[in-house]
Amino acid sequence: MFVKVTKSGPRRYVKLVESYRDEAGKPRQRVIATLGRLEAVTAGESSALINGLLRVSGQPTLEEGTGETDFAPARSVGDTWLLTSLWKELGLDDAFRRVLRSKRQFDVERLLRVMVFNRLCDPESKLGVLRWLEDVLVPGVDTASISHQHLLRTMDTLSDCSEALNDVLAQQLKPLIDQELSIVFYDLTTIRAEGGTSLDGDLRHYGPSKEGGIARQFMLGVVQTAEGLPIHHEVFDGNVAETRTLLPTIQTVVKRFNVGRVVLVADRGLLSLDNLAALSAVRIEDRPLEFILAVPGRRYGEFDDLLKAFHQTHCQNADHEAYGEMAWQDHRLIVAHRPEVAKAQTAARDQKIETLQADARHWFEKLDNQDAGRRYRGSKLSDAGVTARFYKAVTDAHLGHILKVDLTAETFNYVLDQRALDRARMMDGKLLLVTNMADHDPQEIVDRYRALADIERGFRVLKSDIEIAPVYHRLPDRIRAHALICLLALVLYRVLRMRLKASDHPLSPTRALEIARKIQFHQVLLHRRETASGLTKLKPEQRDLFEAIGLPAPAVSRL
Repeated sequence: MFVKVTKSGPRRYVKLVESYRDEAGKPRQRVIATLGRLEAVTAGESSALINGLLRVSGQPTLEEGTGETDFAPARSVGDTWLLTSLWKELGLDDAFRRVLRSKRQFDVERLLRVMVFNRLCDPESKLGVLRWLEDVLVPGVDTASISHQHLLRTMDTLSDCSEALNDVLAQQLKPLIDQELSIVFYDLTTIRAEGGTSLDGDLRHYGPSKEGGIARQFMLGVVQTAEGLPIHHEVFDGNVAETRTLLPTIQTVVKRFNVGRVVLVADRGLLSLDNLAALSAVRIEDRPLEFILAVPGRRYGEFDDLLKAFHQTHCQNADHEAYGEMAWQDHRLIVAHRPEVAKAQTAARDQKIETLQADARHWFEKLDNQDAGRRYRGSKLSDAGVTARFYKAVTDAHLGHILKVDLTAETFNYVLDQRALDRARMMDGKLLLVTNMADHDPQEIVDRYRALADIERGFRVLKSDIEIAPVYHRLPDRIRAHALICLLALVLYRVLRMRLKASDHPLSPTRALEIARKIQFHQVLLHRRETASGLTKLKPEQRDLFEAIGLPAPAVSRL
């Protein structure tokens, strides 16, 4: 027997039909029962008859179900929920949507959000974002409708609206910035780019990379607050001089944030002390640009006589950090000395020197014995060969300014420059800063500069956690859009870090996202009829995390 749908005029009927053979052996069909009109059957009016047949045949009834349970693949949602909540609390959703509205037929702000979150959760290429979305649920985003072309068009839109986007970003970040005294940290790094083609207006150029060697790259300058919050960025050609990037960047920051005061803090590698005169001539709204610059180690020789009295008086027998100040080239030279660091640096250097001198004595002895007729296994030693080997060992230990190997002599020889060693010992544990700030004492100046170490971690986050490089885009506008996406990811990272730090929570932002990522969304199909959905039960550490950063825990009703 089987069920058959027949037509009678405009109506359709469901009938129970039996197949049989007549007396002549020909297959025939006969109706056993008419179950009713198709519309009534689908509406459940024949459920009693169907249930009866199911019971007779030993099958579960409709109410009992089929007994089958299907599980859809779990999708992580905890980390994207956290980032979505943070994104909305900062007001970035509404602010960006106002700028990006009507630019495309799809919601550009939501796709921007997806790409920013991807940099923090599982950084991928734009094609990789689609693979990531297969296992992720982003609250409020229909991920199934996103295509690769949508992502590329979104990047083009970001480039077209970059000024407006940066303006509204500044407005949203202003409440987090001290408007009375804004200490900003400016640093520049190189971002490696792939590809061999060349374009008009190309940002990718060959130049010395921060990681060493020559690479095809572009330059990324980032301005951050003393708390490590990135507030502005600029993209420059890969071969531009670092000093040329400073003035336009600082002028933009002053205009966009309307801060009362800007103090530039930069490390040894950004600006040369040879450019102090040009730097001092920079004026921001009729005021000189204030700066704190570290003195490069190669310049320490210039300060021997200036520091000698301070070292003898305050540093040689110090048991706690000492601060000093001198005048140098019409600026303040600030000195900080840490005795524990000095002892460790001196001991490490003396150990290296002793090891190298022991090696040198060994080579001297073997060369002398060889000249006296003694033979050793292996090739015969030569003074030139020993000189080359010892010179490499000294260079690898970064002690060439103290142990000076004579490369022109016919015989192996070196001297220990006692003056250079005394200078190195005097500089151990010391930090030298040049500044034109008049109203901060030396300790405050040093504290401001040491905050730069935390700021520099922002670049490491960009290159490690966010994976800004290598960049495979070749069009300048898409490179700029990629930089903006990564900067927004860094903003979320730093705000999350600030909240964790404010609540004395030990987790890093990266670890916090890993813990939140374990919260997954599940769907279950029961009896082929009903679907149940839910979230992974939150563990205590996950609840503590959301409580610490002041964001609501995930809820199915709000997905």
